[in-house]
Amino acid sequence: MNAIVKWKIIRIVLTMIHLMAGWLLFTGTVAAFPLLLGLFFSTIVAFLTYHLFIDVQEVARRALIPRIYLLIGYLILIVVKVYVASFRIAWKVITGNITPRIVHFRSRLRSDLARVALANSITLTPGTLTLDLDEDHLVVHWLEASTTHSGYAARLIARPFERWLRRIWV
Repeated sequence: MNAIVKWKIIRIVLTMIHLMAGWLLFTGTVAAFPLLLGLFFSTIVAFLTYHLFIDVQEVARRALIPRIYLLIGYLILIVVKVYVASFRIAWKVITGNITPRIVHFRSRLRSDLARVALANSITLTPGTLTLDLDEDHLVVHWLEASTTHSGYAARLIARPFERWLRRIWV
């Protein structure tokens, strides 16, 4: 069996696992019949649509499956960042000391999944909103902008998230 066939099988299995997890989440039961029905339909849909879910270029296992212990730490970081930023932004809005700007910068992350997680993390944090993500280029609306320099803006907005995401997904 050559590498292309192995990678195709891995893509189908990973797609099926994700679809089955969605099935379990939405049905909310682990009874035998719904479980077998979900497995059947997840397998059929995975065979038909695996190429839509996982690109051929995403070959590395770490690009698709995160390191769970680091992902839990990242979620804790997100919660802390959200709370700290919400109080800071609330104070800035109350005092009227806001300087909104649109900033552009590039991400150092190579995995598409990691870039999407970065864009969502930026959006989730109060005071920042990801407007566009195109390959590695992000456009962010920043409510308390202290600079328009792309490198410095990236250091302030994205680097704390990128350090974690680079270790979670390559």
